[in-house]
Amino acid sequence: MEEGEVSWGSRKVEMPNLPKPLTLEEKKFLLAVERGDCQTTRKMLQKAHRHSNYMNMNCVDPLGRGALHMAISNENLEMVEMLVVMGVETRDALLHAIDSEFVEAVEVLLEHEEVIHKDGEPYSWEKADRNTSAFTPEITPLILAAHRDNYEILKILLDRGAMLPMPHDIRCGCPDCIKTSSEDSLRHSRSRINAYRALASPSLIALSSTDPILTAFELSWELKNLANTEHEFRAEYTFVAHPNIQQLLAALWYEGLPGFRRKALIEKCLEIFKVVALFPLYCVLYILTPNSPTGALIRTPFMKFLIHSASYLFFLLMLILVSVRFENLVIWLFGTENMRRNLEEAMRKQRGNLPTPTECLVVLWVFGFIWEEIKEIYRHGLRKYLRNMWNILDIMRDTLYICTLFLRILAYIQQWQEIVRNPNVAYIPREEWNSFDPQLISEGLFAAANILSALKLVHIFSINPYLGPLQISLGRMVIDIVKFFFIYTLVLFAFACDRPEEPTPALKIAY
Repeated sequence: MEEGEVSWGSRKVEMPNLPKPLTLEEKKFLLAVERGDCQTTRKMLQKAHRHSNYMNMNCVDPLGRGALHMAISNENLEMVEMLVVMGVETRDALLHAIDSEFVEAVEVLLEHEEVIHKDGEPYSWEKADRNTSAFTPEITPLILAAHRDNYEILKILLDRGAMLPMPHDIRCGCPDCIKTSSEDSLRHSRSRINAYRALASPSLIALSSTDPILTAFELSWELKNLANTEHEFRAEYTFVAHPNIQQLLAALWYEGLPGFRRKALIEKCLEIFKVVALFPLYCVLYILTPNSPTGALIRTPFMKFLIHSASYLFFLLMLILVSVRFENLVIWLFGTENMRRNLEEAMRKQRGNLPTPTECLVVLWVFGFIWEEIKEIYRHGLRKYLRNMWNILDIMRDTLYICTLFLRILAYIQQWQEIVRNPNVAYIPREEWNSFDPQLISEGLFAAANILSALKLVHIFSINPYLGPLQISLGRMVIDIVKFFFIYTLVLFAFACDRPEEPTPALKIAY
């Protein structure tokens, strides 16, 4: 049996390389370091360099703490600098400095690492003995700094080129994933969790992402999928709305409108009303001068939301005006006697009528919606686009409006040809129209599309701190109801299939 191995039944187990007992000089050395006695420490290190058998300057105490570890714990920068200069091995000292959030020591150790590191060789913290180290192999300086959410240390590491690679997909079948998973599946899962904990750091998102809001929500969606896949780690994969993230999101959300959150309620309402009332002007200015100060203001999230919401509310208003026949109502209330007579004549001739100005505006908005959906599919891809149920609702809405438009065109052509052959056909009342008249079908589809358009208001109201959580709760409740109904249907059919057959008439007579 080799040294460092013990037998366990028929197997040989390799024992960890535990710290050796300290000599008297090594005890004095560590005591001087812990007390911060730089002069004594320097003399002992100089003597250790002259006499190799004097003491081991890289010795550790029974708790596994070396000289650098003690100096970092005491936040003694002078001692840290001296130990590094005198040649004490840094090992995982950088990780300890990051864990203690000792920024000055981190800078010293990084500068030292740049001097001693050679390309192709592992870094100092990777050479540490994993049997006695306080950190697992997947913990890098950047991951640990992200876990501590230390903005200064993260910025120092990122400025020096540190990178945090994205974890492999949970279903990844590459040789590395297969190997680590077969060796220790728990450590494999924990390494992925540690990586995502780092990616969820508010400071790291703010420093490394060009769009922190989008990054936060994409990460939230990814963590949700992981939680559904690895149920045993569901609690650790849950995306937590950290106050720092909320503050960052709020600052980015109201960018361009400083002090908006601190204004009185009346002032907020006036500011919102001004944007809502002038949204066509803002849109024109953005189209003409996108790089102007006004264009930059319109690109801020809050202004984009207000303008988009105002445009959609105006679209819903036009739908209401079309439904109540707004043009006819205006003529009845404010028109002259001659205009009213012409309206009565037009009401008798409802076949083959051209669209009203309000209906033309609705068509213009619908084409705008279609162009918006096409751009979103091009930007994010069809698969990601279809993950959002609201996008599917938009597709259904736009499809119904397009069908309505084509049926109205078909109805106009068909009815115009009939009227040319027989002018009296124009005076047929609606009650006597064919049940499958294209205009009647188009009106039914238009009503269904209007319902879907109104449902989109629920999506807009989700920003409200009260309606948003309520919407999520209702959505989950509906999903649970659908699941229960599905199970109930299966049970119902199961019992229906197991029901004994009725006896034949011949058997009934025999009975």
